[in-house]
Amino acid sequence: MLAKLDQLANRLVELDELLMSEGATANLDSYRKMTREHAEIGPLVAVYKSYQEALGDSAAAEDMLADPDMKDFAQEEIEAAKARTAELDLALQKMLLPKDANDERNIFLEIRAGTGGDESALFAGDLLRMYTRYAERNRWQVEMVSESASDLGGYREVIVRLVGNGVYSKLKFESGGHRVQRVPATETQGRIHTSACTVAVMPEADEVEDVNINPSELRIDTYRASGAGGQHINKTDSAVRITHLPTGIVVECQDDRSQHKNKAQAMKVLATRIKDVQLREAQAKEAATRKSLIGSGDRSERIRTYNYPQGRMTDHRINLTLYKLDFIMDGDLNELVNALVAEHQAELLAALGD
Repeated sequence: MLAKLDQLANRLVELDELLMSEGATANLDSYRKMTREHAEIGPLVAVYKSYQEALGDSAAAEDMLADPDMKDFAQEEIEAAKARTAELDLALQKMLLPKDANDERNIFLEIRAGTGGDESALFAGDLLRMYTRYAERNRWQVEMVSESASDLGGYREVIVRLVGNGVYSKLKFESGGHRVQRVPATETQGRIHTSACTVAVMPEADEVEDVNINPSELRIDTYRASGAGGQHINKTDSAVRITHLPTGIVVECQDDRSQHKNKAQAMKVLATRIKDVQLREAQAKEAATRKSLIGSGDRSERIRTYNYPQGRMTDHRINLTLYKLDFIMDGDLNELVNALVAEHQAELLAALGD
């Protein structure tokens, strides 16, 4: 590890010189790559320098042990330096963990009502608001792609696109079954009902061309956005439904008045869904070798329970319970997200040690 860190430290010095040299901006593509690389390795090298300083402090304190007058002070310094060294060593290991290639991607977020009828649809709307508020806190852009509203409010199904820095890295552990326990507004007896929704978080494909889609394997239907659907009603129909025949994946888009734009958006969602199937298959194989299902992307897995009467949220994968449900439903997800990321990093570190 230390040899690699030395190489990165030398590379940072080299980048500093290149970026400060005359003509550095002559080739903008090269300049952008260098600045991006500098931003990536800069924080790591800074922690490495602190680690080296802590080692130096420990060595200097060791030298003072021979002086009887300085022995007690030296021992305290050694203990403090060792604790600091251990802390920085762990930080460096985490920073050197293999990065998920999808972490910086935008996502398509799908929420579908499950068991529970109208209450499930209302909860789907609550989940959408929770993620939207979290996106606002992170200054991400939220774009509505497709929605199927229920009669009493909420959604039978809704798809949004979240655009911003590190969206997938923050929300990739949200895929799975979300269960809610509460008294529905329509319940006259005050009984607590249990219903559920499924959430799918899919990293956006770079381009449709990145996923092999044979046009002959697609069925494309158009219909009126306000209607129930139907093939080629007339030329003014703008809503688009695309069916990928080999997988049975169906994508609908009706958010834009332009049929061309809806088709382009639907193709992007289709490519992302196909990519997501491939990703989940790979993650399932990886998860089979680990104790936890974090990151497995298993839609059928019940990952979380939102209990309104007790004001608590429990994530069953990491046995985390937080009694701040109102804040969580208002988009305060940082504590939860950080705990999931920390558990995932711990698993990766354990796997490296096996």
